[in-house]
Amino acid sequence: MATKIDKEACRAAYNLVRDDGSSVIWVTFKYDGATIVPGDQGADYQHFIQQCTDDVRLFAFVRFTTGDAMSKRSKFALITWIGEDVSGLQRAKTGTDKTLVKEVVQNFAKEFVISDRKELEEDFIRSELKKAGGANYDAQSE
Repeated sequence: MATKIDKEACRAAYNLVRDDGSSVIWVTFKYDGATIVPGDQGADYQHFIQQCTDDVRLFAFVRFTTGDAMSKRSKFALITWIGEDVSGLQRAKTGTDKTLVKEVVQNFAKEFVISDRKELEEDFIRSELKKAGGANYDAQSE
C-alpha cells in the first residue's frame, strides 16, 4: 500500500515549530499504518532524542537558535531517524516517503539522515547548521 500524509495536521505542527513565539521547538512525523501523521512535540531537545529508539523510523522538524550576542536567528533542521532494528524494506521506503514530508516541511537549513544516536547530539547538529550557514561573523571567536 502506498504511503500517504495527513498534510493539514502535519502543516499545523510544522507551523508551530516555525513560530518564534511558540515554545515548541521540535515535532516528529510518524507512521500510523500507511499514513504519516504528526507525532510528539516539545520544548526540550533531549525529549526528542528519547523518541529515537532502535525500532522506529520517523521524521523530525527541529528549531535551533543560533548566532551571537549581536544577532540571534532560528535555523531549522529536517531529521530522518532510522533505528538500527528497522527492516531493510522499511529503510528503503523511508527514503521515498520523505518526499511526502518535504511537501509540508519546505524550509530548513540542513537535512540529516541518522541511524546512530551519537549523531543526534545537539552540539553536532548545531555545528552542522553553523557550517551550512556560510560565513561566520561570531566576533572572530574561532
